[in-house]
Amino acid sequence: MAKTYKFGNGTWARKKGSTLAYSDTNNAFKPLPFSFERNSIATRVNKEGLIEVVGNDIPRIDYTDSAEGALLLENSATNFVTYSEDFSHSSWDLLDASIENNSTLVTPQGVNGVQELRENSDNDDHLIKSDSTFTSSDCSFSVFAKYKGNDRNIKLSLGTGKYASFNLQDGYVFDVQSATTAEIIKLSNGWYRCVINGNISASKLNIILLNDTNEVYQGDGTSGIYVWGAMFESNSVASSYIPTNGSIIQRAAETCNGSGNSEVFNDSEGVLFVDLISSGGTTDGYISISDLTTNNRLAIRIGYNNSNQVSLFMVSNGGSSEFEEFYDVGSLGFSNFNKFALKYKLNDVSLFFNGFEVITISSAAMASGFKSLNFANATNGTQPFYGNTKEIGYYDTALTDEELETLTSYRSLNEMVTELNLNAL
Repeated sequence: MAKTYKFGNGTWARKKGSTLAYSDTNNAFKPLPFSFERNSIATRVNKEGLIEVVGNDIPRIDYTDSAEGALLLENSATNFVTYSEDFSHSSWDLLDASIENNSTLVTPQGVNGVQELRENSDNDDHLIKSDSTFTSSDCSFSVFAKYKGNDRNIKLSLGTGKYASFNLQDGYVFDVQSATTAEIIKLSNGWYRCVINGNISASKLNIILLNDTNEVYQGDGTSGIYVWGAMFESNSVASSYIPTNGSIIQRAAETCNGSGNSEVFNDSEGVLFVDLISSGGTTDGYISISDLTTNNRLAIRIGYNNSNQVSLFMVSNGGSSEFEEFYDVGSLGFSNFNKFALKYKLNDVSLFFNGFEVITISSAAMASGFKSLNFANATNGTQPFYGNTKEIGYYDTALTDEELETLTSYRSLNEMVTELNLNAL
């Protein structure tokens, strides 16, 4: 099952404005780059588990969820916290707490100098909050935090009854209120990104110290936690960190399209394989092969109609023939890596999902003129896919059902546990 075209799976080549695919058959990168654009800087998590800033139009290979790396594509987002790394600034208010500098501790970016949120000796709440109030019907608030000792954890709050608590010693979320969702993401050097999602109405952002699980307690004047990199955005899930230093900063949306040519793709039969995580905050994103128009297209469509739905989509014969079949992935959703394989052949089209055939079509005319692979609906740039793509593979012949089951299955229990973010028992 050698791939005639492979993008990713630990094999990456990128530069400003483009990124290359690979051929397992020829053991070489193919001179058929994706055209990439992002009109701003952005951040990624590198191989060392550190946050790294990359320049305009440079594709991001992110290692947050995968040791092999994944192409990170995101929609535009804005960090409305104006001093994301300086909690001593007047844009933050302290209550029975102080901000202390530590010049030797390493930040999530790998440089020296972080700040500590330290409790005073009062018997009260100990917290820091934004000076401004925020309103958003769909938002995400996050901060990077590190355990210092003495059973100190944190709670993030979006207002009354909207909060979640985070254990910084063992890295888990607890006491999540029903109006919110939360997650904790492990980085290097003991740092975690703590995230709360929900809605906020004219309220302040709160970072609250906890003594184990207690919000009100007698402080000792020396205990606390390390904090860095606060972010508030109007998205239902947290996107990659956007640093600020005195103003609101926006990260631009990304596009990645146009790889391949007519020699790569077979009109008569083939398989398109993807291993990906959807961003979750956006829906209806395509990964498609086309004839450079919308008249002949073959696509895996992520998130149409609801966030847990995938579809197999094909348009052929100049647009005169079109069909689409849907499958609900259920509780697995798209927040973890999932493997899809779309097989196409005359009157034999199917979609495999994590080792199972979930869509079968026995009567289907073939599209023609395939020459371009896009993270969008054909080449018009509409309905782009946003998320983390570990791999795209293309086979210029239709694989057997057994081969497709193997291709989309997990090779081991450890791989399944890791990719689906499960707990091994």
